Amino acid sequence: MDYIDTLRIFRSVVEARSFTRAADMHGLATPVVSRAIARLEKRLGSRLFHRTTRAVSLTEAAERFYDGCCRVLDDLDALEAGATEQTREANGVLRIVAHTTATVNRLVPLISSFKRAHPKVTLDVMMTERPVDLVADGYDLGLVLPFMLNTDTTVTKLLERIPLALVTTPAYLAATSTPTHPSDLASHVFVPMPPSLRKPTLTFRIDGEDLTVPLKYEIASNNPEFNREMVLQGFGIGILPQGLVQTELDDGRLVTLLDDYPMSDMQIEIRLAYTSRTLLPAKVRAFIDHATEFFGGVVTPAQKVG
Repeated sequence: MDYIDTLRIFRSVVEARSFTRAADMHGLATPVVSRAIARLEKRLGSRLFHRTTRAVSLTEAAERFYDGCCRVLDDLDALEAGATEQTREANGVLRIVAHTTATVNRLVPLISSFKRAHPKVTLDVMMTERPVDLVADGYDLGLVLPFMLNTDTTVTKLLERIPLALVTTPAYLAATSTPTHPSDLASHVFVPMPPSLRKPTLTFRIDGEDLTVPLKYEIASNNPEFNREMVLQGFGIGILPQGLVQTELDDGRLVTLLDDYPMSDMQIEIRLAYTSRTLLPAKVRAFIDHATEFFGGVVTPAQKVG
């Protein structure tokens, strides 16, 4: 196995967060992937992954190495594509599925700018908030949240992290009480995502330890806009995208809670998903490149992850 193959395996392990899934993506046995990573670690003189029976996480060295690795491999793929028919002008029908509310502020400018850059591509865009199977459902690409993907072999690229806010109305607080500590939330009612999509708990980091608060609720929905309206109607506390509630926060119809207590999992990831990294049609590769550049202009450097 040459060094380039090893770099491709490293990239797959990072993106799949699994040695086994990376092995499946490359048609290799898991021990072969493990040995390739071990050789790379020896060459770099740094440990790249923390492995447990349940998860794989990156070391700081791996996070630094990953960005450069992606640049090298992407440049190499582009060079190789230059000698193949994949360099033909992007054309044909491009079928895209996108999460309805998470991408609402991004999708129109993204699609319109892509269409201007690639006029021969016809776009078929489906909006949904349910899980999807890109292959079975016939999509070339997805702009999705992680829960929407029902297969571990899909290639994904993180485009943006959207912060969430813990919000409610002043009227709700006046009728109940204002929580001053995370433990106070146990007596309040929430309007959350359904348990099938997001665990009905909030976890706070207090004095170096995690405090997990179970959420009581009477109304749950997978649509953030619906949840926002229910919160505005006084049905409890919402966990909503910051951008979706900024207007209401600015005019005082909503207020944030417990700003001084850091919470875990208070971000939504928008990911670009596709089914293969190799032999991509020109229209798919063009959209991947365009979306990467587009989102690179709307997120801060600390938010950008490949």
